[in-house]
Amino acid sequence: MMADPLDALRALMASHYPPLDALVVPSEDNHQSEYVSTRDKRRAFVSGFTGSAGLALITMNEALLWTDGRYFLQATQQLSERWKLMRIGEDPPVENWMADNLPHGAAIGTDPWCVSVETYQRWEQAFLKKKQKLIQLSTNMVDAVWKDRPPAEILPVNIHPPEFAGCTVAEKLKDLKSKLIREKAYGIIISSLDEVAWLYNVRGNDVAYCPVIHAYAVVTLDSAFFYVDKRKVSSEVLHYMLENGIDVRDYDIVASDQAKILLACMEQSPLALAKAIKNPAELNGLRKAHIRDGAAVVQFLVWLDKQMQEIYGASGYFSEREGTHKRKHSDTLKLTEVSVSDKLEGFRAKQENFRGLSFPTISSVGPNAAIIHYSPEADTCSELDADSIYLFDSGGQYIDGTTDITRTVHFGKPSAHEKSCYTAVLKGHIALGRARFPNGTTGHALDILARVPLWKNGLDYRHGTGHGIGSYLNVHEGPHLISFRPHARNVAIQASMTVTDEPGYYEDGNFGIRLENVLIVNKAKTSFNFGEKGYLEFEHITWAPYQKKLMDLTLLTPEEIEWINCYHSDCREAAEAALGSHHHTIPYFCRGSLSGSI
Repeated sequence: MMADPLDALRALMASHYPPLDALVVPSEDNHQSEYVSTRDKRRAFVSGFTGSAGLALITMNEALLWTDGRYFLQATQQLSERWKLMRIGEDPPVENWMADNLPHGAAIGTDPWCVSVETYQRWEQAFLKKKQKLIQLSTNMVDAVWKDRPPAEILPVNIHPPEFAGCTVAEKLKDLKSKLIREKAYGIIISSLDEVAWLYNVRGNDVAYCPVIHAYAVVTLDSAFFYVDKRKVSSEVLHYMLENGIDVRDYDIVASDQAKILLACMEQSPLALAKAIKNPAELNGLRKAHIRDGAAVVQFLVWLDKQMQEIYGASGYFSEREGTHKRKHSDTLKLTEVSVSDKLEGFRAKQENFRGLSFPTISSVGPNAAIIHYSPEADTCSELDADSIYLFDSGGQYIDGTTDITRTVHFGKPSAHEKSCYTAVLKGHIALGRARFPNGTTGHALDILARVPLWKNGLDYRHGTGHGIGSYLNVHEGPHLISFRPHARNVAIQASMTVTDEPGYYEDGNFGIRLENVLIVNKAKTSFNFGEKGYLEFEHITWAPYQKKLMDLTLLTPEEIEWINCYHSDCREAAEAALGSHHHTIPYFCRGSLSGSI
């Protein structure tokens, strides 16, 4: 059995000069990434908690883990008794806890590469009252005790074709330099991996599910640099960089070069918003990628429906009658959360331009579906159950776009409570997806639309309602979002952005429900234009049906029923475009409509 890293870390903390009273271990890597490579999962290594968001704090006597509402249930299951879960939004923020609970003059160590300047300054401010001090460690202490830390892989840098990028590197650099001039800045350091990839029209495989490269970009008014492990750069890519006036330099010298160049800092990267507002080629690619992705999801549902009926005697996707519950095969033939997830990936892999998944598939049955970011493991995952809800949240990376979809289904007879909850989630999903709003509206203002139908029944969910999505880039993309959290007020929703629409409801120990589509923000044609603001609306580009038998039709308005029928008709057209009009999966889209007779 492997020794607990807490003991080894505390020994290092005690021997450090000055001795450390606490050690902060963030989730992020040197680039402040949400998703990090295996060798950068330091917080997961020390705590055992594998969620994508969180922060570990280790003192000489305590170990605490902060995470958000998506992961409360998962963290309680994964943390040992040596750890205490701190619930973000309910417990004090980490800087407040340190300021209040650590001694006067305490030394708090952290790797400065893994903490943003904004976070660092906020912590320093909190520590003033007790003269506590942050210690910038020269080496990462976790790396020192992580004896079998995975090695760095040398994976190639790839050029992203211009027909998919839609904008040349020269055009992007010209636009960036004009912004530098407006900000009276000489240059900018770009550390965010997806921004580097987007700016230079390159992609890679350095982080699972995210087609990015561990690299920095530095751009000044008269030069551009690409800091990367040169072993990843082929002669073709090197020529491409030089052709675009970009100097390729070693990854490890970015810190020393930064000091020499003396770049002016900008408060927020101008690339985040530029990347979020998609150009016509990117939008066209996203639409096409989602048609193919939807076809794969429908093929999966058809396959899964047949398997559930044959193996478990389930009544099936459409029927609400009780199933036979008689296994027609021996126990050696069964469906698990992992085996069906692999099958879904197989359907995606057959689609044109597929490059891999966009995140680990959330494939969850019954109580597991209540774990918002559940990640099944082959040796511990659950078997599918005809009497339980099944939720899958998945996506693909295609060279012309990134996808993200969630559907919740039941292959037996759902309870009235399950149908009521599903319908409340669906009503919120529709309300947001049909919204029309003036320019300048933020995702913070829109978030309530998805929650009102749930609130009417005293229900809610602990995660945000929508995030941006990349163009063959990260599945989570800012700077905008639809959320109750205050930072959703920072950036208005703008035309040509992408955003997800994904309300949910989770009942611990019983089931979880989530419905998710990707939307494009378009200009709306309105009869009037109050305040001359201009109005916006959403275009759904995800094409897979909602399960009719999970709906309580008495809770749906005529307008909602009409919207669902129109959406399912559009799904049929999308499926025909991807699979052909005679494909056997088409009946999934066209079997009846939500009328009084169904």
